[in-house]
Order: sequence, then structure tokens, then C-alpha cells
Amino acid sequence: MNYNSLYEKMTATTELKDWSEKLPDQVEKALHPSQHGKLEEWFQALSTLPYLESSFRDFQSGVTIGSLEDCSKIDQVKLENTLRSFHPWRKGPFSLYGIKLDTEWRSDWKWERLKPHISSLEGKVVLDVGCGNGYHCWRMIGEKAELVIGIDPTLVYVMQFQAIAHLVGKTNAYVLPLPLEKIPLSLKAFDAVFSMGILYHRRSPFDHLLDLRSCLKPGGELILETLVIEGGQGEVLVPEKRYAKMRNVWFLPSCLSLESWLKRCGYKNIRLVDVSPTTTLEQRSTDWMTFESLPNFLQPDNLLLTVEGYPAPLRAVFIAQAPHS
Repeated sequence: MNYNSLYEKMTATTELKDWSEKLPDQVEKALHPSQHGKLEEWFQALSTLPYLESSFRDFQSGVTIGSLEDCSKIDQVKLENTLRSFHPWRKGPFSLYGIKLDTEWRSDWKWERLKPHISSLEGKVVLDVGCGNGYHCWRMIGEKAELVIGIDPTLVYVMQFQAIAHLVGKTNAYVLPLPLEKIPLSLKAFDAVFSMGILYHRRSPFDHLLDLRSCLKPGGELILETLVIEGGQGEVLVPEKRYAKMRNVWFLPSCLSLESWLKRCGYKNIRLVDVSPTTTLEQRSTDWMTFESLPNFLQPDNLLLTVEGYPAPLRAVFIAQAPHS
């Protein structure tokens, strides 16, 4: 869990230098054993990971590190047992030294939907908000991003990223155990900011959109993916209690409503580039995520409705720019 190389990169970057002075203390507090009862156990698990040399790495067509031939059977068993100790694995999939890590989400499908529409990431500094275990961070590295910083306060996901990073070795991708609120206001440091699957969890979607804008350089690109509903301007679903068994879902706007929110928050060149229903092929329980998943959240006799009677998950991707001044 050594972030020194990140701190050095941030210190050398004008826009990130001020944050780099505060960040070590933020990380130390977030990773204090009092923050989670299993933290020491996870640290111990990370220390048992074998040191392997991969003959092959691919972050463009997926996240693949090494092959079965690159490690002994003993090391493969040790690696798989350690990776399984970080259950549940939600974002992926990964192929790691012959281990097929089949996650709850086919996050690669989401990436393929949005990739044709985003600006080139080559040489860019990128922020991934609510990145989970950092699956998409690796895909951004595959697109030749210069530096990718993911943030997520859920510590088991940070541990999953650290396990993958151990196998990768030297990298320009990092996941910090922090929420968006810990990023200094008006940082204006990132060429691109991704927020995928986060907006509907925010009590104030406008504050979230403004916080994302404050992270972007003038003219920087926002990639926003979130749950939406079908409907016209001004239509928004506010679930009474739960949505698809999730407690913390607050606002599901129509695409026209969300476009108007982005305009109200000062974004320019707003484009709706994809609207896709989430299917039980894209989100489901697996051997690596054994809890309930989308098939349990929908009505068994009508997959167009959640168990609460709301419209089934529909996801939209918007691309927008921060203003130039």
C-alpha cells in the first residue's frame, strides 16, 4: 500500500501539487485499522501474494496479466485463494495467470459502449470517481493515459486493486481509499473525469455534477454514466424506499432532465451517446460474487420491472465539457 510513486508524480504536476501535500494524511486515516474490522486480515492476504513475472499483459482488449505457463500450479492455487479472500468481486472480468476471475458485472461491455465516443486518453491525466476495484482504470491505461487516479471509499475494492497492481508491477494507475469529497475544491487538474454508476447514489445530484466539474481542467471532458428512466423534460423518479433492492438510490432522471441538469451546472457540448438496458447477462451472481444480483432484483414474471414495481435498470452515457473559463 505504498503510494510514494503517486505522491512524486503529483508533486511534479502543477495542478496536483497542493493536493499531494494533504493526501498522505488522508490515506493514512482512511487505511487505519479502526476503519474496518477486516483491514488487518486484508493486509495480511496482500502480503501472501506470489511474485510472478508475466510474459504478456493486455489492457486494451480486456485486463489480462500473464498466462498459465508463467506460474507453477502451487503459485496459481496460492494466487486464487488470496484473490478469493477479497470477495465480493463486482467489476471485471480479469484473466490472471490462467485464472478466469468472473465478476458480477461485465464491465468490459460498458467500456466498449463508451470507448468510441470519448476523446483520446493518450497522455492524459484521468480521474475515475467511485472506481470500485479499478477495472476501468486499467482500461484507461490501455488507452495510453499518462496517469489514472481512481477513488473509492469501499476498502475491499481498494484491496482488490492492490492485488491486481501487485501482479502488474510498476504502473501509472492508482486507487485511493477516498470519496470525492476529499478532493480539494476547484482542483481543475484532470483532462478527463469519469463518474459511472454514482450519480443516482447522491442525495444532491447537482452538487455531484458541480464537484466533478471542479476537478476538470477548463475544457476537460466529463464521462457520466448513470441510471435513467424513459420520459420527457422534467421527469424524475424518486424511489419511495428502495430501487432494485438498493437503499441508497435517490434520483433517476429522464435523459432530457439529466441534460438540463448538466446545462444548469455549466457544462458545454453535452452529448447523449448511449442508452442501454441492463440485462441479466451483464449483471449476475458468479462464483466470485455469490450475493444476490440483478435476477433477484427484478420481478420473475416481468423482467421489465424491479421487485418494487419500478422500471428495470436503464443506463445512459453522457459526454460533456467543462467550460473553458
